[in-house]
Amino acid sequence: MSTTPKKLGRFRAAVLKLMGVNLTDEAFWEAWAMGKNTAGQLVNEKTVLGLSAAWACSRLISESIGSLPLQLYERTANGRRVAAGHPLYRILHSSPNADSTATTYWESKSAALLLRGNGFSEMQMIGNRLVGLKFLAPNRLGASKNVNGELRFRYTEENGLQREIPESKLFHIPGFSLDGKWGLSVIAYGASVFGSALAASNAANSTFEKGLAPTVAFTLDRVVKKEQREEFRENFEKITGSVNAGKSALLEAGMDAKTIGIPPKDAQLLESRAFSVEEVCRWFLVDPSMVGHGGKDSNWGTGLEQKMLRYLTFTLRPYLTRIEQAINKRLLSPADQNRYYAEFAIEGLLRADSAGRSAFYSVMVNNGIMTRDEVRAKENLAAKGGNADVLTVQSAMTPLDTIGQQSDGDAARAALAAWLNQADKEDAA
Repeated sequence: MSTTPKKLGRFRAAVLKLMGVNLTDEAFWEAWAMGKNTAGQLVNEKTVLGLSAAWACSRLISESIGSLPLQLYERTANGRRVAAGHPLYRILHSSPNADSTATTYWESKSAALLLRGNGFSEMQMIGNRLVGLKFLAPNRLGASKNVNGELRFRYTEENGLQREIPESKLFHIPGFSLDGKWGLSVIAYGASVFGSALAASNAANSTFEKGLAPTVAFTLDRVVKKEQREEFRENFEKITGSVNAGKSALLEAGMDAKTIGIPPKDAQLLESRAFSVEEVCRWFLVDPSMVGHGGKDSNWGTGLEQKMLRYLTFTLRPYLTRIEQAINKRLLSPADQNRYYAEFAIEGLLRADSAGRSAFYSVMVNNGIMTRDEVRAKENLAAKGGNADVLTVQSAMTPLDTIGQQSDGDAARAALAAWLNQADKEDAA
């Protein structure tokens, strides 16, 4: 793919210049380039999300990330604890800004990171204190360089007013990158795949619109007048389409009908659409079965468990790590970075699986890794205290060479108890 921006008209160039987009900044322009024509289709964010596979993959990943609890932890001598008292905790975990919950904010941030390759937010400050994160819509953010080579960002609000945002106030998370600064857009680099999928979808829609009928050409042995052509076309349109597919055309004056083009069966239209789903899913690193694309492989039991593990490891984990490290680097002060850190609780993915959650808790408690009160806290249950807050282990497994000794000891204690009982009876007599 060429990295040189296309030459634009003077009017459009002037408008973009006023919006703050520097057309000579190839890295930035390429990172945000949209609107490519591929396979006769306009490929941009809006058209790509019109594909059911792209919509499902985008929702699956962004909603998975948005639904995971994001915690701020403090390192202590005894391990770690949730830093609920830190000012950043509320911003990350509950309410990033006055308009968004944490779920909606991280969904939007993840969707921009997924589709555009970059997620931007404005750090809202009171003095030197961070009080909020405002999500910036990528299609309303422009950039240019000043005479010193420094990037200047301009953001267009919903009311059309434009304002400049210093780079120091931007919370930027890049996706997969080749230069370490700007993430690469899935839509821009996958334009050929998305364009083919859009073309197959439009072809299928057109075929159904015609009532699954092939394209037909009518021939005559003479030349007809313009008015006659228009009258015939008008009459023919009334009996075409899926609603009127049962009506038949009346051919007059020796007119003949011939099929032209490739029939849908020969064009393998359904096979092309199925292949497009798999291709789109490949760009998002999502198993097709997770977005409703059926197959012969098992989607239940151990098969589903392995798919979930692969989804968590190869699809979600890179995004989660990028977000966590960006928070630690940009939102925590140098002094706090040695003491605090942000981390997603991936156990949130197990909330819908009661059997898996129970097995996980049993292993953690029985091996002395978690207390019963820690488990109750994760299940939003009140703490019991006492022994429930003590680490315990299962001790049923006993070495073979001590079984006899324990039996002898038990027998001796039983004999002693019987002798004492007998002595008490004799004294009473």
